[in-house]
Amino acid sequence: MEVFGYILQQLVNGLQLGAIYALIALGYTMVYGVLRLINFAHGDIFMFGSFVAYFLIARWQMPLYLVFVVTMAVTALLGVVVEKVAYKPLRGAPRISLLITAVGVSLFLEYFLSLNSMFTPNYIAFPRPFEVVAYDLWLVAITNIQLIIFSVTAASLFLLYLLVYRSKHGRAMRAVSHNQETASLMGINVDATISFTFAVGTALAGLGGILYGFAYPQINVFMGIMPGIKCFIAAVLGGIGLVHGAVVGGLVIGVSEVFVSAFLSSTLRDGVIFVILLLVLLFRPNGFFGKRREKV
Repeated sequence: MEVFGYILQQLVNGLQLGAIYALIALGYTMVYGVLRLINFAHGDIFMFGSFVAYFLIARWQMPLYLVFVVTMAVTALLGVVVEKVAYKPLRGAPRISLLITAVGVSLFLEYFLSLNSMFTPNYIAFPRPFEVVAYDLWLVAITNIQLIIFSVTAASLFLLYLLVYRSKHGRAMRAVSHNQETASLMGINVDATISFTFAVGTALAGLGGILYGFAYPQINVFMGIMPGIKCFIAAVLGGIGLVHGAVVGGLVIGVSEVFVSAFLSSTLRDGVIFVILLLVLLFRPNGFFGKRREKV
């Protein structure tokens, strides 16, 4: 019974991490779905969101609901600026140019911010504006942090579903994803739609940065590198470009990472993620939910 309880507890911990990964992976998959661009700077925007929340809580003692709103707004603005400055001028360029630019933007954000005294490459403690409380539920214990993460993630996914599949902006995003030229001929503002997609995706990354700070309260300028890579892998696992695929991929990565750390070794947790990616690419190259495209 104790072993079963331990497994259930690790499952809860894995779902906590996977929920955060899912929020970040959604940004990858939304941008790729509309622009066919792998935005490798996305993990650094997640990092920036953690620092914005840190300043709002530690220095300005802002109420928690305003921390969520302001952080998401700031990261959304940063995402739009990055799209306008770095990606829009290269929209008609070869894909490799966009890929190299995305890597360059990522490195610029990391090292430019590390030169600023407000940011630091050293780990700093992320403040929690509330006491951590654990609730015993039969064989597992669930903390209020996990309840916040699960509830915020679920609400975000529901609102995103309404946005993508039940709104005018969502229809425009799906039309641009299918064919930009045809969408523009139908009266859709392609530039505005792409900017809106970046804003939504990076706002979710900022939200993930807040939740990550609550769950694992240490942040630094380079904290977005590995989560960014893992969330990209999560998007690929689920079928990049698919919203539900990113969610499932994030949960799979989070649970796998926690289980490997708990039952094998914490030194293997990153390596196992890449093994999972390799197996999926070998046997299901389009991801769990991706459809095979027929050659013409």
